[in-house]
Amino acid sequence: MDSEKMTEIYDKYSNAVYRMAFAYCKNKADAEDIMQEVFISRFSADIVFEDETKEKSWLLKVTVNKCRDLFRSLRYKYSLTSIPLEEASLVFETQEESDVYHAVMSLPKKYRTVIHLFYYEEYSIKEISAITGDKETAIQTQLYRARKKLKDILGKELRL
Repeated sequence: MDSEKMTEIYDKYSNAVYRMAFAYCKNKADAEDIMQEVFISRFSADIVFEDETKEKSWLLKVTVNKCRDLFRSLRYKYSLTSIPLEEASLVFETQEESDVYHAVMSLPKKYRTVIHLFYYEEYSIKEISAITGDKETAIQTQLYRARKKLKDILGKELRL
């Protein structure tokens, strides 16, 4: 693969890969490391995809797997440093977007992942199932529970 094609792929998918990694890890440095590993995997694999959707799905599946690998690793289990969300330099157009994002980030990983893939990346339940390796019914249940938790979190914030 030539460097022009690599640059095109990176430019097209780097934001989606980073957002997925950050949503999973809640840590800017780890998300950047994972993004780098994902693209190294992509460029070292000689895979030809039928269309852009399949390529993006493959990249996000690798991202989720690398995030899971990180959480299983001893390095992460005993790491005491983490960058707080406030230092992540995220910019939101409205306060509501910021509140929703922080509420999503406060969810457990399994809920955060499906919410991110469904709403931010606009994947269907079937596609999320393929990316995460979970059954479609499990994804539906996780989405339902995540929405309920978000409603509870955001409802409490609005009553303050």
